[in-house]
Amino acid sequence: MASNEVEVEALYAKRAKIHAREVKGFFANLRNTAVIVLLGIYYIAPWPYWGTRQAILFDLPARQFHILGLTLWPQDFVFLSWLLIMAALLLFFATAVAGRVWCGYACPQTVWTEIFVWMERITEGNFNQRIKLDKAPWSAEKILRKSAKQVLWISFAAWTGFTFVGYFTPIRELGSSLLSLNLGGWEVFWICFYGLATYGNAGALREQVCIYMCPYARFQSAMFDRDTLIVSYDPARGEPRGGRQRGTSPASRALGDCIDCRMCVQACPTGIDIRKGLQYECISCAACVDACDAVMDKVGYPRGLIRYTTQNAVEGKTRHVLRPRVILYGSALLLLFAGFVITLSTRAAVRLDVMRDRNTLYRELPDGHIENVYQLKILNKEDQPRSVRISVDGLPGARIETAPADIELGPGALLDVVARISVERSAAPRGRADLRIRVESTSDGTVQAERDARFMGPLP
Repeated sequence: MASNEVEVEALYAKRAKIHAREVKGFFANLRNTAVIVLLGIYYIAPWPYWGTRQAILFDLPARQFHILGLTLWPQDFVFLSWLLIMAALLLFFATAVAGRVWCGYACPQTVWTEIFVWMERITEGNFNQRIKLDKAPWSAEKILRKSAKQVLWISFAAWTGFTFVGYFTPIRELGSSLLSLNLGGWEVFWICFYGLATYGNAGALREQVCIYMCPYARFQSAMFDRDTLIVSYDPARGEPRGGRQRGTSPASRALGDCIDCRMCVQACPTGIDIRKGLQYECISCAACVDACDAVMDKVGYPRGLIRYTTQNAVEGKTRHVLRPRVILYGSALLLLFAGFVITLSTRAAVRLDVMRDRNTLYRELPDGHIENVYQLKILNKEDQPRSVRISVDGLPGARIETAPADIELGPGALLDVVARISVERSAAPRGRADLRIRVESTSDGTVQAERDARFMGPLP
């Protein structure tokens, strides 16, 4: 009597390491160019100087954020919020039009992973050599190759952490402190933390970040439609699959153009089979497109069996580029960008905050004037010194006194100034009255900043 065999499937299978086959082609060149440009910006940007300071420096202790000639303060936090909203809308717009192109070409996880894989390739060999090395027993050669890879990975991760801290601490001073072994505790912590994060994400976890940790893979489908550009396999042309000799006509063997070589699967950095349809693990890197095109060239078939296309195009339907969601995202993005540029270009160079002395409603001076005292905070947001004076408007006959009368604001200076505003008792308001305090340039009298305030007089 034959025994019944029960097939058991493990629910928690051990992860199989993915070694993506290296490919050449248009999209591989485009991805490599993006990696070089983006990493070049990251590693080079902290080093140039703008005048006497680092061109890009987020000086947290001084609460100053320098970007070339622009200095932002905590009071300018609205611009950061504005930028984040625009970045989110840009991601939505790009996803609605072209799918996960951000993931495939510009995401930090993809960019740094490409570099770590490249270092693995030069130390352990090509696709087949790496797989063979992993399966081989430990030997002197294996230890040497694995150790060389780890040295490169750790060195590059440490340099990445050092550069990251260099955006917050002047990087040349940071370098001098490192060489003299005089780094502060927080600097050491963040260099190690960011370096370890880079090593873990780009070296150890790789595609697992995209598959299991990245939230974008989960909600991207909400921005997709049948006209979104995706990497897709053409089943009408490729099926049924099957091997054949070079030069064989597919029709003669009742086959499609796909020779089932699995090059597209071997080239995929997340290990999926694009022939099974669109999957959330796909990052639209188009490595499978380059791999398939190379195979089609070898067997003499037209390119494009796997290509950037849309679901409607694959089904032979008309593609609509301008759709409601594309128009909505694009219009909102243009309006936000225009508003950001206009607001930033017209940003006041001087900020004024006014606080009235609440301990005393008013004071009656010996000369018969009624006086209110105000605490002014004046901030020079630019890197150039300014000479200003304080004036008052909106209260007839009011006079204002500050010490000194002409106030010198250094670059990025924040000054506390006591202002005394008084008016004759006969002209003083009964109760309260509104007025406006202004900061004017001593050179040409232009208003640099102004704030509304209240003047308290004798009660009726």
